[in-house]
Amino acid sequence: MRHIRLAALALPVLIAACSQGRSVENDEYYDDSRRARVAGRLSGHQDGLLILGTDRSRNREGGAGDQSGSLGVNAYLWRASLDTLSFMPLASADPFGGVIITDWYSPPATPGERFRATAYILGRQLRSDGVRVSVFRQELRNGMWVDAAVATATGTELEDKVLARARELRSQSASL
Repeated sequence: MRHIRLAALALPVLIAACSQGRSVENDEYYDDSRRARVAGRLSGHQDGLLILGTDRSRNREGGAGDQSGSLGVNAYLWRASLDTLSFMPLASADPFGGVIITDWYSPPATPGERFRATAYILGRQLRSDGVRVSVFRQELRNGMWVDAAVATATGTELEDKVLARARELRSQSASL
C-alpha cells in the first residue's frame, strides 16, 4: 500500500520532468515555407496568438499599411497573387496560411497541354522574396495526361508579375 501511494505522488513529478524544455517538431506536415513563417512569427514580432484578426503588433510597426487585420499574410501580395492567377480556375485559397492553388488550365491555343499553379505568400511584409509560385505542366499523350517539364523561368515570371501588381495596389491605396 505504501508503494502505491509513493508511486502516485512520484508519477506527476516524473511526467513534468520528462516534458521540461522539450519541443516536438512534426516535419512531415509542414513544408519549408510554412516553417519559415512560423519561425518569423516566433521571433518576437507578436505578443501571442493571432485570434480573430487582433494583432497588437500592428500599432508598433507603424500602422497597417502592409497588413490586413483579417489575413495572416501580406494583403497586397495576397490580392496580387489572386489577380495574377485569375486566368486559371481557383481550386483553393487559404488566406491565413498564404496558399493559393489553381485547378488545371488548358490554353485555347494548345489543348494538348495543361498547367496548374500554387502560390505561397511567405510573410506579412511586402518584399521581393515574399511570394513563391510553383507551376506544374502536363501533356496529353495517348489519351492520358503525363507530367512534363516546365521552364524554370515560368514560375519566376509569375512571381515578378505578382510583385509588380502588389506594388501597383500599394501605390493605389497610398494615393487614396
